[in-house]
Amino acid sequence: MSDQIQPILSVRDVAKTFTMHLRGGLRLPVVSGAAFTVGAGECVVLGGPSGVGKSSILRMVYGNYAVDGGQILIRDPKSGREADLADGDPREIIALRRDAIAYVSQFLRAIPRVPAIDVVAEPLVSRGTPVEAARARAKELLARLNLPEALFELPPATFSGGEKQRVNIARGFITDHPLLLLDEPTASLDAENRDVVCAMIEAKKAAGTAILGIFHDGEVRDRIATRIVDVSSFSARAAA
Repeated sequence: MSDQIQPILSVRDVAKTFTMHLRGGLRLPVVSGAAFTVGAGECVVLGGPSGVGKSSILRMVYGNYAVDGGQILIRDPKSGREADLADGDPREIIALRRDAIAYVSQFLRAIPRVPAIDVVAEPLVSRGTPVEAARARAKELLARLNLPEALFELPPATFSGGEKQRVNIARGFITDHPLLLLDEPTASLDAENRDVVCAMIEAKKAAGTAILGIFHDGEVRDRIATRIVDVSSFSARAAA
């Protein structure tokens, strides 16, 4: 079967509830029965109003949040092997992040004193790419995102919000992982750099990457979305 028939990401009947331990164990349902797929070359956007669980779903797919029920299947397009993130096996999650899932979060969590170019290069280095080759690719991406070259060798802790986000985007885009997660990647960017990121997303789609993202910018969403999944349809809060 083709990649279009067998999706890269399959979310099946996923449920999530938060337990508020500081409020006597109060249980706060987030999503119930979440189900959708993302195929190679698609950019699927999670839609719906604030508070329905879009970011929670993205974090479950990355393995940051545990799942109460259901499956989150990631398929290797080369071997056909599927792994279930919902099992919560830490070794499996680490392996999938290294080899299968790239992620651009809203905020850069950079290690202190590590230069921006090495923050970006690290995902390639961790997969065996020689350091100089990884740094060269990182330099290309940072230049494409219009980060001043004078900042490449500086730690991004003191960068502006937009500069940090460009480092974050370059880090997420540097690999050829089959699945790319995007959490408001253009929120801190000016119009010129939003256009650059949209072009980068379009290139990833053309290369067969499966993309799942959250975009509140309507123009960006209209330009890059293959389809929109309305999270309201399985929001446990909306149903409560």
